[in-house]
This record gives sequence, structure tokens and C-alpha cells, in this order.
Amino acid sequence: MNDSREAVHTGIDHAVLARRIKTWGVELGFAKVGIADTDLAEDEVRLQQYLREGRNGTMAYLAEHGSKRTRPGELIPGTVRVITARMDYFPKGIPARAAWHTLGDGERAYIARYALGRDYHKLMRNRLKRLALRIEAEIGPFHWRPFCDSAPVMEKALARKAGLGWIGKHTLLLDRDAGSWFFLGELYTNLPLPIDAPVKDYCGTCSKCIDVCPTQAITGPQQLDARRCIAYLTIESHDAIPEDLRPLIGNRVFGCDDCQLVCPWNKFAQPTHEEDFAPRHGLDGAKLLELFAWTEDVFLRKTEGMPIRRAGYAGFMRNVATALGNAPHTPAVMAALAARADDPSLLVREHVAWALAQHAIREARS
Repeated sequence: MNDSREAVHTGIDHAVLARRIKTWGVELGFAKVGIADTDLAEDEVRLQQYLREGRNGTMAYLAEHGSKRTRPGELIPGTVRVITARMDYFPKGIPARAAWHTLGDGERAYIARYALGRDYHKLMRNRLKRLALRIEAEIGPFHWRPFCDSAPVMEKALARKAGLGWIGKHTLLLDRDAGSWFFLGELYTNLPLPIDAPVKDYCGTCSKCIDVCPTQAITGPQQLDARRCIAYLTIESHDAIPEDLRPLIGNRVFGCDDCQLVCPWNKFAQPTHEEDFAPRHGLDGAKLLELFAWTEDVFLRKTEGMPIRRAGYAGFMRNVATALGNAPHTPAVMAALAARADDPSLLVREHVAWALAQHAIREARS
């Protein structure tokens, strides 16, 4: 990255440069690039209310760094523009109906589509760095810093301002031509580039994402309570999953895509051309019993370089145990759960005990 703030660029046609930046971005593999200013005053008010209501759960980092999250110029002094880039990630060759099929198979594990391949953070940042270096080759050194879900950055708000889409009722960014299956990354810069206009909100009266949420975590349009969100419960949280929510998680062992799968705009989503995002180790439809048999060494080996690592071994086994509690009652499931009744992890033991109790209740009723 280049932190030089002394470079003075004269004679630059910033409108022409902005168009070239967008072209270079597409050449580097981004689906779309937009440019925003740094005024996030309205988003700052919404974030503060969100935090006051405690809807962030244990994600204390959302309250850290003061106003740097909503004021880019405080995070990186000198920043006047944010170049936002979008990269599609939906796996090529795997239709959306395959995801529904996995969700409907209680013996299989559902893993959010974004997490099936390589971790996107480094890939996106490296690609943004290449874009910045391409700009430098054109105009000389300038001030820039790349981000991808790696710092206190309001990614969706900046992408909305940059015209990359609108924020849907499920709180994800939506594009009419690409749905929501994409990652976002940013370049903070001191270049006074012309900004793009936001696009219209096309959700209309549709409420499919709100209606389909298994745990009713979407409490209203653009209102998400992380404490009920399966993505939060199975990834971000390191605590026990609330008992009343465990049956609702079904077989989702890492994240949840239901609100995206049901969204009408995602019929226009484009499959990714990035081979790094292709599913690894058959995890797009792995058997729950297979995952539950993983040792920590196997978990670390199988998830190397993948987002699934974020849950940690105990957290992932907690999730699989919960899914097995919701799985069809079979001798194999009961044997696998019983074998881990004395698991070294208190977190895993608690969820195994719950799963065994669930099967005992169902067996008694039948």
C-alpha cells in the first residue's frame, strides 16, 4: 500500500481516470467497480441505534474504533473517496436448487455458499492492491489502502453510495443484474474522483427474505437481529446456541443462505469465474456424520485457507452436533453422538447432550 500524502497530481482528468479504473477493475476479475464519497452520516445514526439496542450480540468489535467506522477520513487520514469493487462468488456448475436439496436432506450439512472455497479476504485485498498499482502506473504514487472485511469499514453502505446496488430487506447489497452472491472490497484514496450515483431500491413489496428466515432474525425491512441470525450463531458466536433456536437451525452448520436463495433478484446472479471459490473437499453436500468424525487435525487440514476456520474446531463441532440433533433418528446418528458425550469441550458436550435428548424425545413419541 502507499501511504504517501505528499504526492501532488496536476493535469489529471479525473473523470477519464475514473472510467479507466472501472475498466481495469473488470480486467482484474471484479464484476463491477464504483466510486463513493465519504459522507456516511445517516449510516452512522443507524449503526449507533443498532448498537444501543444490542442487536450486535457479542460482536463488540462493531462498537470499537469510535467513529472511524463511519468516517473514512478518520480511519485513514486524507481519504476523500472510496473505490468499491464487487466480485461474484456463487460456485459455477452448482444451481441454486442444489442448495435447497442439501437443506432438505437432514443427513447432510449445509455450508453457506461463500465459505465453500478459498477464504476471500486475501484474494480480494491482493486484487485491490493490483488495481491500485495499475492506477499508480498511470498517474504516479498516490495515497491508497485496500480493505475487505478486514477493518472498521461500512462496506455495504459505501457500495450503496458507489452505485453497486441497494441494501435489500435482508440487509445485504442487491444488484438488479447480479443479485447478492458477491464479495465487496474497498480502496480508500485521496484522489478526488467523480462519484457515482446510488441506484433505486427495487425490493418493492416483496418480503420473501423476511418470511423465509428460519429464526425470524430479520425483524423488519433492513432490520437484522444478529442474536437470532444463524450466520452469527454458527460463525461469530463462541457461546452455546440458545436452546429455543437450535431446532430452527436444521442442518446449517456454517452460516445460512435462505434469504439469498429465496430472493427473486438472485435468478440473475452470475456464477463466479474464480476457481479459488470452487467447493473444496465435497463440502457442498457432505454428510453430517462424516464431519462429526473429524478430529481437530483433520478439521485444520480440511479447512486450511477456508472461511470455515473462523468457527474454530469446537464451534464447528457444536454446530454439527446441533444439526445431528435435528437429523433423522438412526442408530448411526445415536452412536456418533454417544461417542462424543464426554467430549473434552464443554461447549460440544452441551450440544451433544441436547441432541441425544432430542432423539430420545422423538423416539418416545413414536
